[in-house]
Amino acid sequence: MRFSTLSLAAALLAGAAALPAFAQPSPGPQPLPLPTPVEAPQDIAYPGVLTVDIDATDLDRRIFRVRQTIPVTKPGEMVVLFPQWVPGGHSPRNPLYNIAGLTIRADGQPVAWKRDPVEVFAFRVTPPAGAKTLEIEFQHVSPTAPDQGRVLITPEMLNAQFISLAMYPAGYYMRRIPVDASVRLPAGWGYGTALEAASEQDGLVRFKRVDFDTFVDSPLFAGKHFKRYDLDTSGKSPVRLNIVADRPELLAATDEQIEKHRELVRQADKLYGARHYDHYDFLLALTERMGGIGLEHHRSSENGTDPEYFTEWSKNAPARNLLPHEYSHSWDGKYRRPADLWRPTLNEPMRDSLLWVYEGQDQYWGYVLGARSGLVTKQQTLDALAMTAATYSEGRPGRQWRSVEDTTNDPIIAGRRPIPWTSWQRSEDYYSEGQLVWLDVDTLIREKSGGKKSLDDFARAFFGVNDGEWKQPLTYTFEEVVETLNKVQPHDWATFLDSKLRQVSPAFPLDGLARGGYRLVYTDTPTDYFKDVEASRKMVDLTYSLGLTLNREAKITSVLWDGPAFKAGLTVGDQILAVNGVAYETGRLKEAITAAKSGAPLSLIVKDGDHFRTVAIDYRGGLRYPRLERIEGTPDRLSAIFAPKK
Repeated sequence: MRFSTLSLAAALLAGAAALPAFAQPSPGPQPLPLPTPVEAPQDIAYPGVLTVDIDATDLDRRIFRVRQTIPVTKPGEMVVLFPQWVPGGHSPRNPLYNIAGLTIRADGQPVAWKRDPVEVFAFRVTPPAGAKTLEIEFQHVSPTAPDQGRVLITPEMLNAQFISLAMYPAGYYMRRIPVDASVRLPAGWGYGTALEAASEQDGLVRFKRVDFDTFVDSPLFAGKHFKRYDLDTSGKSPVRLNIVADRPELLAATDEQIEKHRELVRQADKLYGARHYDHYDFLLALTERMGGIGLEHHRSSENGTDPEYFTEWSKNAPARNLLPHEYSHSWDGKYRRPADLWRPTLNEPMRDSLLWVYEGQDQYWGYVLGARSGLVTKQQTLDALAMTAATYSEGRPGRQWRSVEDTTNDPIIAGRRPIPWTSWQRSEDYYSEGQLVWLDVDTLIREKSGGKKSLDDFARAFFGVNDGEWKQPLTYTFEEVVETLNKVQPHDWATFLDSKLRQVSPAFPLDGLARGGYRLVYTDTPTDYFKDVEASRKMVDLTYSLGLTLNREAKITSVLWDGPAFKAGLTVGDQILAVNGVAYETGRLKEAITAAKSGAPLSLIVKDGDHFRTVAIDYRGGLRYPRLERIEGTPDRLSAIFAPKK
């Protein structure tokens, strides 16, 4: 049967009329209008000076008490902002939830405030006509136990992160808002910060005026047990190592150890050829009581690591990558910054798409500078690189479905929370897989140029410009990275980087190793560096044999996707109670893995909550630990990369 156009339209209308009532189109809920947006920032001078006064003496309750003033600059409603985005954390994770007791007065008279229902880091307040100043008070109630977040205050030390201890007025670029700040510390405590003191008296430190951007980028470490070393000996600009420790004996660094830190500064100068700070302060906490940290700033870095960093030097090589990594960020990430990551305030969304340069290349330079300075040996660096190479070959099957660039969204997506299947989900792999890609770039430049050029030339050309400039970051794009690489060594770098980082690439990223003169192999004994990593993390790493890691209580902390443990049904949180019917011991499990090579059964009694079960694992490969092996007859480019620059 044929229908005319009119007949078809009539039939459709008739069918619609025949629909039951619940399927008929009807008015439904409509969205309410959003509130008036927060005033956009402008690049104009703020007509006033903020004051921020912080009392950090309540050690028992671990509370920072904040008082500040914000001049009223125009009639009507004002919006006061608590910083939302943490630049070094690459995410909107500043702990607003720790702010309590907020009160606001105008010229001494209480005024009501209301949190914006959409932009919850914004507080709206309308001062009375003619009011000159808002006075704001609040407490930052920092964690009192590790399960609440990172501990910031102990009886021996504290970490004042000014980004979470101050608010600022909307409508202005942060760099255009001047700040006068002070901190009251416990009597007798020493401190380190990139801020410069204007005066000190009875524990009250008043700082010289800075802009709000510089203020929140200049945290403070303070402690009862404190020591400072001068690291710069060139007279160019001061570099200091400020150390706080749980106990005074932990400060006992040898002259040789401090000299290696001085060499780090010298090797960074030789790499970049410029400095982007007027002075630089390493803030180093040697503690198991305050939370660990590694966070970069333009003229300082927050570093929290093993208490025995100096006193058990031979065991702590894995901890000594921290300072080279964070120091290198002064050039890579802070002065030169991805264009989509820079924003004029910390309450506008950042975009992390170029973190494989910001963090990935910095991860590369952190290990290179660690080796060149002598903080770690060449062999330790090779062993660390072997662990990274193993991770991004066998240890990350998630490469089959997810690109490196997509993992730059992880700080926002996951907020660095624990996840169940890291090997498959991936987690911020732009760091270490990015490191392997930049090794690939470095060795390719060296090969193509006949050893005349290297990634060092890129570092100097890209990060080492404008010696002495630090107040204004210099942003960059993907295209500028490619352009500079081509100036160093012509190649189709756009396609190269796109294929390695932006596309899903199941192929293992090990070309840089081979071109560097080494191959990844596995042996039945771990390297000393591997053992030190296990000890520092209090774990047993069997990723490349059974496909799992365990903590000291024999609880499984990770399982390799599609590995032997995965196929046997094991998962994170399971606890191994027995190996082949005998109570679990680490040595016993390793002996059973070795015996299984000859066909001996491998079975585990596992506890999962209230459930117990016996699990047989079909694995015959023995113990496997990664290390690098020289490829005879090839140039040893890795040794050249890790050698100190003269």
